[in-house]
Amino acid sequence: QARLVESGGGLVQAGDSLRLSCAASVRTFSSYAMGWFRQAPGKEREFVAAISWTGGSTYAADSVKGRFTISRDNAKNTVFLQMNSLKPEDTAVYYCAARYHVTAQAMGVREGMDYWGKGTLVTVSS
Repeated sequence: QARLVESGGGLVQAGDSLRLSCAASVRTFSSYAMGWFRQAPGKEREFVAAISWTGGSTYAADSVKGRFTISRDNAKNTVFLQMNSLKPEDTAVYYCAARYHVTAQAMGVREGMDYWGKGTLVTVSS
């Protein structure tokens, strides 16, 4: 059974940076598009960013464009989310997701994911 484990969350101040990691124990990791979603208290889970299975293309929500960058290291079965210029509204539990052989854009909806992690909490104070 595949497993995704997120790490790197924590409490930071507005304007700070954090780097989240998602370690995947899944066969043929390089065949999966990877993405990050987040869920704030009382809100639905929303898309943040995704990267294609080749790593050749990325896709991000408008709310994080220019601040967050997604990347992957297929040799280490890991996907990263570099978050800069954090805002209090970025506070949420961040989840890693994987879906087999789709484009980064196809990761933009939470339905259809093959695997989910359990999340890591990011809290941004003002």
